[in-house]
Amino acid sequence: MSSVTVAQTLTDSRALHTEESPKGKAQLPQSPFFAHRSEKIILARSDSAPEEHVLKITITETTVIESDLGIWNSRALTYLTFWFFFSFCTLFLNKYILTLLEGEPSMLGAVQMLMTTFIGCIKLFVPCCFYQHKARLSYPPNFLMTMLFVGVMRFATVVLGLVSLKNVAVSFAETVKSSAPIFTVIMSRLILGEYTGLMVNLSLIPVMGGLALCTATELSFNVLGFSAALSTNIMDCLQNVFSKKLLSGDKYKFSPPELQFYTSAAAVIMLIPAWIFLMDIPLLQKNGRGFSYSQDIVVLLLIDGALFHLQSVTAYALMGKISPVTFSVASTVKHALSIWLSVIVFSNEITSLSAVGTVLVTIGVLLYNKARQYERETLHGLVMQNMAEDSEMLIPQDLKTCESFLQGGELCTDVYESMESHGHFEETGVLEC
Repeated sequence: MSSVTVAQTLTDSRALHTEESPKGKAQLPQSPFFAHRSEKIILARSDSAPEEHVLKITITETTVIESDLGIWNSRALTYLTFWFFFSFCTLFLNKYILTLLEGEPSMLGAVQMLMTTFIGCIKLFVPCCFYQHKARLSYPPNFLMTMLFVGVMRFATVVLGLVSLKNVAVSFAETVKSSAPIFTVIMSRLILGEYTGLMVNLSLIPVMGGLALCTATELSFNVLGFSAALSTNIMDCLQNVFSKKLLSGDKYKFSPPELQFYTSAAAVIMLIPAWIFLMDIPLLQKNGRGFSYSQDIVVLLLIDGALFHLQSVTAYALMGKISPVTFSVASTVKHALSIWLSVIVFSNEITSLSAVGTVLVTIGVLLYNKARQYERETLHGLVMQNMAEDSEMLIPQDLKTCESFLQGGELCTDVYESMESHGHFEETGVLEC
């Protein structure tokens, strides 16, 4: 009587778990049966009774939370550069348009969401030279609920952002956003099982403190505004972590344009009633004043919407290459750079606190990169040591039995539990044959 255990494990590419392993592990090349997925097949003979011939097969499937190089990966750096560029362009164009629209952010938010949904729809359903979308053969069983959930988070982020903008100064909202990395660490641990060591967590303190100093020049406290700003921050972190899970999936992995379009469409469906009934939209003339749509303003709105779309897509593409915590640190750096660029473009006054804060952010980012590198090297050393201790090879007869099973056998896995260890998010299934 033989029993076969099939375990599918989603792991961080930087580390493998260091639990006690069965004796006699041997890694095999990828089987053709699993050629489309990144997997390693590990065989082991158990110490069972002599009359029992037990062969265990463990299939380890790897999903990358962050590459070995992290943010220094060439593609990640490219996406980061474009994300910063489009974010800065959108930010300064927003400032210019809001001045022309007499401080009405709801119209700008509506145009941005509608434009990014429209462009995303064209990219997915209309063949074009810039992006060739591959039709998806199947969707997850909970596809609609998943997209609706992320759409609700985008909806809440937009609405709460507008509420905080109306009740507190922009600088105060940015100060609250400086706490994003710590929220991301907590949510990444709970949702993705991403492990961050003590040194990484400590390196986040100067990053957060630096941004707080950069934006602490015009603090104006308001309970409603503070609550809205803090809620926006938490929802944004949750959205980023959950989006990372969707971008790093296996069977139903979403591309950045797909995720951007479906979540934007879900958010727009929920935002339309809010725009009509809750926001002070000049188009409806609820406030009694007219609004003239000159050709220049229309062109600026369309350009702003296109830039917002590019900013969203590059952000999702970057999320797919780095961990949520690294993305949150990069976002903090972006906020600090935005403050300095606003000084240059809009001739805003610079304060000593802003200068000290910028230096702190820079030091924090350098410490974060060093801590990440140290963490990777430590975990890699543990993995190599564990593999060296358990490196007994299987006999050829066992390899043959496994090969014939994988080629001719039929796999049916029943997922029954989730666990985490050293940065892993694991799903384990058992199959008895």
